Amino acid sequence: MSNTALLERPATTAAIRTQPDPAPLAATTADLPAVRSPRGFALYVGLDEIKAAEAGVSLPLLVDALRRTLAELAPGAETHATVALAPHGSGGRDLDVVRLALQEPGAIARTKAAAEDDTVEEETGVTVDISRKRVLIDGESAAFTYKEFELLQYLVLREGRTIERSELVSALWQAQDDETPGERTIDVHVRRLRAKLGRYEDIVRTVRGIGYRFDRHADVVIRYGHGTPSPDRF
Repeated sequence: MSNTALLERPATTAAIRTQPDPAPLAATTADLPAVRSPRGFALYVGLDEIKAAEAGVSLPLLVDALRRTLAELAPGAETHATVALAPHGSGGRDLDVVRLALQEPGAIARTKAAAEDDTVEEETGVTVDISRKRVLIDGESAAFTYKEFELLQYLVLREGRTIERSELVSALWQAQDDETPGERTIDVHVRRLRAKLGRYEDIVRTVRGIGYRFDRHADVVIRYGHGTPSPDRF
């Protein structure tokens, strides 16, 4: 995500030249003039080649169209276009990738803040990291199985709501699963989950005759990741 490509001639068959990222401009308050006026604007477009092709266009074609439109509206305007490159499978929203690759200060600041947040682990208590599918207990990663994490996540995302055993079974096990538990054997899975929570086992409460629930707890931190929360968060 550290390269940009300069479109030399924005056309359907434009040649693309790779160049290193420009160094971010460092400016202090003292360097800035007392009176400032706008000199232009930047338009970040989040769109990869696949999405462009699905729309029947290409990135160079879009750049060319935008430049021609601008030339008609403001003939004296100067333009410069870049294409942000990122490794295949790097993930993230296209727009965020573009903003970061082109060194937008706000995007860089958010990325640094996210990195610093990720390096700070809770020394005590339980951290349920929804985005990374992991649980930390007193700062150490707990060896939860996939089903144990799914069970805890299901309760956490429905904080304050009592979940019946039948709902847990239908939500977390498919009908064709070889080891689909009954409503009572779900208790065995909860006991295993609690055993791994250790001294924090009481964060999963039993509601007699009904099922289980998770209530907000001082010893528990929930991490939903940066940006949009988990899609099944209630």
